[in-house]
Amino acid sequence: MLQVKNLFVDLGGFRLTADFEIERGSLISIVGPSGAGKSTILNALAGFIPLTSGVIKWNGSDITKLDPGLRPLSILFQDYNLFSHLTVKDNIAIGLRPNLKLDDLETEMVNSVIEEVGLSKFKFIKPFQLSGGQRTRVSLARSIVRSKPILLLDEAFSGLGPALRSEMIKLIKDKSIKEGITLIMVSHHIKDAIELDQKVIFVNDGETMKPTNVSIFINSRDKNIRDYIGS
Repeated sequence: MLQVKNLFVDLGGFRLTADFEIERGSLISIVGPSGAGKSTILNALAGFIPLTSGVIKWNGSDITKLDPGLRPLSILFQDYNLFSHLTVKDNIAIGLRPNLKLDDLETEMVNSVIEEVGLSKFKFIKPFQLSGGQRTRVSLARSIVRSKPILLLDEAFSGLGPALRSEMIKLIKDKSIKEGITLIMVSHHIKDAIELDQKVIFVNDGETMKPTNVSIFINSRDKNIRDYIGS
C-alpha cells in the first residue's frame, strides 16, 4: 500500500496538500485543471521536490527521505529523453545498467519488454528513425524494465493522438494488471481516466481529493468536478 499522510508542499507561489492511500496494484488517474498540482504530486512521490511536511510510506516503510533512485518507483514524462546515439535496445537497457554491460538475465529482460511494447523489429534502430508513438514505447519500456512496483506517468501520452493514446493506455493497463504494478497516471484528458477504469484522484487549486471510483467521479455533483468535466 502507498500511504500519503498529511503531505504539504510549499513552492512559494503554490501550495499543495494531500492525504490518501492507494492499495498495491491499483490503477489511479490523477486529473484536474491545468496548474492544479497534478504533476507536483508525482514529483513529491518521486522525491524530486522536498516536502514541507508529511510522510510517504510504501508497504509500511517510510520512503519520505529516500533519494529518488532508491524509491520503489519509476516515472515517465511526456518528453522521451532518449539518447540519439543509442539503439532502441540500448536506450532501454540503460535503464538497468548505465554502462550497458548486461548479464544474461538482464538481456532477457530487455528483449522481453521490447517484445511486450511491440518494438521487436526496431531494436537496432536509432530514435530519429522512429515515429512519435514508437519513441513513446521506447521510453515506456525503459521505465518498466526496472520492474519497480510503482509506475508514475506524468502526461506521458498527452502528445499522442486519441487512437494511439488509447492503445498505450491499454498496453500499460494490461501490463500493470498482469504484474500487480501500482499505476498512477496524470492526464488532462478525462477520457484517459475512463479508459483506465478504476479510481480517480481529483486535484483542484492544490487541494487533493481521496481516490474515488471513476463511475462515481464522472457523475459527481461537486461544482469543481462538474466544471472540470464540462471544460
